[in-house]
Amino acid sequence: MKQAASLLYRIAIAIAIAAGVAFLQYWIWQQFNRGAEFISTNQSIKGFAYNGYQRDQSPLKGDSPTRDELAADLDLLARKSDGLRTYGVTDMPELLVLAGERDMNVTAGAWLDPDLEKNEREIEALIEAARKMRHVERLMVGNESILRGDLKPEDIIGYLDRVRKAVRKPVSTAEPWHVWLRYPELVEHVNYITVHLLPYHEGVPAEAAVEYAFQRYDELARTFPRKKIVVGEIGWPSKGPTLGAAIPSLDNQARVIREFLAHPRTPRVNYFLMEAIDQPWKVDVEGWAGPYWGMYNADREQKFALEGVIERDPHWSKKAMNAAALAILPMFLVAFFLSDWNIAGRIFLAGLIQACVSTLIVGLNVPVNYYLTQRDLIGLGLLISATILTAAVLLSHGFEFGEMLFKKKWQRRFMPLPPHAPDEQPFVSVHLACYNEPPEMVIATIDSLAKMNYQNFEVLILDDNTRDKALWKPLEKRCAELGPRFRFFHLANWPGFKAGALNYGLKVTDPRAEVVGVVDADYVVDPDWLASLIPHFDKPDVAVVQAPQAHRDWEGQPFKRMCNWEFDGFFRIGMHHRNERNALIQHGTMTLVRRLALEEVGGWSEWCICEDTELGLRLIEKGYDTRYVDHILGRGLTPSGFAAIKSQRFRWAFGAMQILKAHLPHMIGRSNLNLAQRYHFLTGWFAWLGDALQLVFAFGSLAWTLGILLFPKAFGLPVTALALPILGFMAFKAALGPILYRRTMDCPWKDILGASILSVGLAHAIARGVFAGLVKKKGVFVVTPKGWQSGGALAFFNPIREEIGMLVALLLGAATLVAQRGIDNLETQLWVGILCLQCIPYVAAILCQIAAYMPERPIEGSTDALPASA
Repeated sequence: MKQAASLLYRIAIAIAIAAGVAFLQYWIWQQFNRGAEFISTNQSIKGFAYNGYQRDQSPLKGDSPTRDELAADLDLLARKSDGLRTYGVTDMPELLVLAGERDMNVTAGAWLDPDLEKNEREIEALIEAARKMRHVERLMVGNESILRGDLKPEDIIGYLDRVRKAVRKPVSTAEPWHVWLRYPELVEHVNYITVHLLPYHEGVPAEAAVEYAFQRYDELARTFPRKKIVVGEIGWPSKGPTLGAAIPSLDNQARVIREFLAHPRTPRVNYFLMEAIDQPWKVDVEGWAGPYWGMYNADREQKFALEGVIERDPHWSKKAMNAAALAILPMFLVAFFLSDWNIAGRIFLAGLIQACVSTLIVGLNVPVNYYLTQRDLIGLGLLISATILTAAVLLSHGFEFGEMLFKKKWQRRFMPLPPHAPDEQPFVSVHLACYNEPPEMVIATIDSLAKMNYQNFEVLILDDNTRDKALWKPLEKRCAELGPRFRFFHLANWPGFKAGALNYGLKVTDPRAEVVGVVDADYVVDPDWLASLIPHFDKPDVAVVQAPQAHRDWEGQPFKRMCNWEFDGFFRIGMHHRNERNALIQHGTMTLVRRLALEEVGGWSEWCICEDTELGLRLIEKGYDTRYVDHILGRGLTPSGFAAIKSQRFRWAFGAMQILKAHLPHMIGRSNLNLAQRYHFLTGWFAWLGDALQLVFAFGSLAWTLGILLFPKAFGLPVTALALPILGFMAFKAALGPILYRRTMDCPWKDILGASILSVGLAHAIARGVFAGLVKKKGVFVVTPKGWQSGGALAFFNPIREEIGMLVALLLGAATLVAQRGIDNLETQLWVGILCLQCIPYVAAILCQIAAYMPERPIEGSTDALPASA
């Protein structure tokens, strides 16, 4: 009964959390899309500017609407108005006839451009229509032909005079107000002035647009008092780039149209709303605002009403409901199965799931809100893929974050155990592989092993292909001095890198050895290393016991401090997270491996340059237990400089991809791995995949910026709305690390900042390692230098030349964009901000290199002690 009540309680709490988060996200959608109420109007519309091309049609491709399509459009528009303004005759020859059948009064236009033969056909067709069709009440010869630079004023005048002589109906040409003022001679050759009043193009805010339009109308009326004026186009786009103070949006479009129709002067003005129906093809000639001027969208749905509240996104409720429906089950499962987290932690993770799903819904609905070309769809597909990968990275980090902060108690917390009696100690063979290392450093490691409080062990020094005798002979000598327990092997021309040397060590290991230990050549081990950890092997299923890596001699040099704390974060945070589910990342130092298990799985893998991690995965796949004891039992040296740690991380990332490719069938197919272990080994490298994604995103941003600069009409900036959530995720992910450091480690803020800078600064090297590991099959094991090597003045730039190149490219793109478009444009501001955010890893890399060159300062009274445990 008690168990049933507990189960019901957990279910109820999980339902409450999932439902609460879903309701909250619905409320947030509602707040962002809160309706705006503007002046309403019941005025009829005098006329529409009309292009009949359907959603997937374009005059640029030579396809035109059918008679039935045109008839359906006119039936739709006739409900709102009996006036129509057209732009050409020959492209849709049946349009004028269909308008007459519906008793619509038409101001017919002839499209004029540099193609003189086409112009002749247009003029002749216009004249013929004017003569035959009584409902064609006015003519317009050309539309913004002078503004576009297609024809000169004298060319237009010639066409105007010709048409005026041929027909008895009023004739004009259509241009913006400033063209009429600049070329007053045009007025002498028209019967009326057709002016385009589009305040959006002049950066006028929507709230001032109508008054501004009438000011320009009055200016023309004062300048040409004897000419009647027809407003050929007046309107506002529902989407597009922000121009100065002019913000395109659905509510602003509704506001401008409503205010114009309700204005007391409007009934006395002849006008055509710009425009009747959205024309997606216009993106290629007008940029990405061009398709969105219609009162109806391209699917012939009215975008807004002339009365009542205007919703910014009419589809927001459906989107919010879909986002809630997709996220509700994962949120419930998280809240139910993570019952050992407190309520705040489960709400946090559920909220993160909901945020990721909502962002995905936004991306998937972009084709509903925008008219996308094939190029745009490809870009959208890449962005959605990036969103999914970024969300996966974020969720994996969020899970780790939540477990560290909100978990009530660790289920698998292992500590050092009381040592065995000397006569009960299992025999241990400690293997130390080295290559071209400073002999004094290796001897310090050997001497620390000689001082261990353990009786039953041997140490094998495996020198791997060191050619310089001055480096390996002192090691041989020191082993001889320490007696038969220390055996030295110089391996010349030996294959397999470190794994090959360790496999040789297995062959010559004392037959009595039950456990094999591995230390790096720079580690000074604690005397209790073996004594406190070997008792864990009393459990027959334990194959690996891992102690954390730690460092010494780091306090006085800024870069070494950065390295120490950046490394320490993984062992204080990430290893606990993985140890909880027996999904350890084995590291090749301070690790102990059961010999029989090691031989059972075939020893160390020489095909992989991260042989230690790969071995740990194979042992877990065999069903063995692995344990992490968070107690510092040895300290090594930090990498010598930024170049050294970049080389190390490149190798780790390369090796991780080797492992992922080789073991993917076991991770997703049939194997002994349980669900939690599969999760950890699939997501364990998400952080590095995130760095690779960031590099792709940086190159994509540069390419898009280049497109914006060279082909501004083809490459607009609507991608900003899609890119911002990804960058928001990245920023949120970056914040998790410092918060965890502060909450779980005794780390000062300045060192948290230093560790964060190093982590971000390594992103480029990790990304290169990821891509190299995905493409290449074999890598080269490169030893991480632990000693400083001076390379001259130019050596400073060598490790960061790629980062400097990327930084310069991003800043140059941002500066050029500002110079070309100005900083007042909102989309430009957002995109420049995105480019600047992309610069952070490359600035961090430069700061790391500067820190590496800073001198070391002596620390008075310092000790090498680190916190013994977290």
